[in-house]
Amino acid sequence: MAEARAGAAGAIDLVVFSTLFPSVARPGAGLFIRERMFRVAQHRPLAVVSPQPWFPGLALIRRVRPGYRPQAPALEIQQGIRVYHPRFLAAPGILRRFDGLSMALASFFLLRRLKREGARLIDAHFAYPDGAAAVTLGRWLGLSVTITLRGTEVPHSRDTRLRRRLARALGAATRVFAVSDSLRRLALDLGAAPEKTEVIGNGVDLGMFHPVDRHAARARYDLPDRAQVLVSVGGLVERKGMHRVIDCLPMLIERHPDLHYVVVGGGGPEGDMRAELEAQAARLGLSDRVHFLGALPPEALKWPLSAADVFVLATRNEGWANVFLEAMACGLPVVTTDVGGNAEVVCHPGLGRIVPFGDAAALQAALDEALDAHWDRDAILAYARANQWDARVAQLLRAFAPLLSSPSPADRHMPTAARR
Repeated sequence: MAEARAGAAGAIDLVVFSTLFPSVARPGAGLFIRERMFRVAQHRPLAVVSPQPWFPGLALIRRVRPGYRPQAPALEIQQGIRVYHPRFLAAPGILRRFDGLSMALASFFLLRRLKREGARLIDAHFAYPDGAAAVTLGRWLGLSVTITLRGTEVPHSRDTRLRRRLARALGAATRVFAVSDSLRRLALDLGAAPEKTEVIGNGVDLGMFHPVDRHAARARYDLPDRAQVLVSVGGLVERKGMHRVIDCLPMLIERHPDLHYVVVGGGGPEGDMRAELEAQAARLGLSDRVHFLGALPPEALKWPLSAADVFVLATRNEGWANVFLEAMACGLPVVTTDVGGNAEVVCHPGLGRIVPFGDAAALQAALDEALDAHWDRDAILAYARANQWDARVAQLLRAFAPLLSSPSPADRHMPTAARR
């Protein structure tokens, strides 16, 4: 970890740039980015810049919505790495169109200082507004910029104005990474040059995600030993689709009378549907069959996953859902929807089932089949082992290497003696 400590002490190679990153204010935000980039930090010293949206009326909104836009401290040290949280002006409504520029302006002086400490590359996550801000900063400061597409680009690309901004950002980036091939194809559709795009998916930490004793796991949540258990993990928001699974339960219980459904997750920036989900379960007479565990830290997720028989996520949109690999690392088959990169993770029938989004009958049938099937848990575990983080990080380091060893864009036209 010597390189990671160097990131806290001063000299750094690159800056991770993303509004979505864990903090004391939002500990569950962007865990997948930290998982990926803090592993890179074991090889390349880095700092994180995670701009925070702010506007003067924030306190007034919090009187009605207490958890609205919680503000992280200006600087945190996480695992020996500096994580900065500059505030940028982001007024709700129509002015959100200026978020990219506002984010760049708010981060300029910090990025200039980090460049003086050795940073040669801005590694942005999400193409808009983060990637748009990053390429603006790269242009102002003469730094290379990489952008990683993670899934929000799909709905953004359907908005004419945002689509143009996505295209500009991807066109200006030095390299474009995508966590799934479906997102790489979207980048190409938006005009990114094929030779500068690459798929680098996410991985799974088998030290954190592995099967534990099922009897102990079920006892922890008061689940009957003889029960059949479905589990979902994710934000309690419309996009993740827990309500779609609950709608299937009455018919499923007719064929699987000992069926229970465990829901792990809490609210987030997209909202919090827990009250609606609890009301839905009560309306269907399922209050004793649907168990809401709230948000759990990553190191605790192996318990509800090991208590279950099948993982399900009836999601509307995903890039590359880490949670599928995490479930598989605990031996679970996955039932999910054919959106984003889901079919790239659940890539053959031995791993689970893929159903069309919005087809309630297909979802119910797939869950029914999954509950009846005799799954080869060893094969599912082997697939998870083949998708550990090490290979992903090695691929990312290879992609970063030429950008960190070659002259920065600002230096490329400078005489060699002057660069020295």
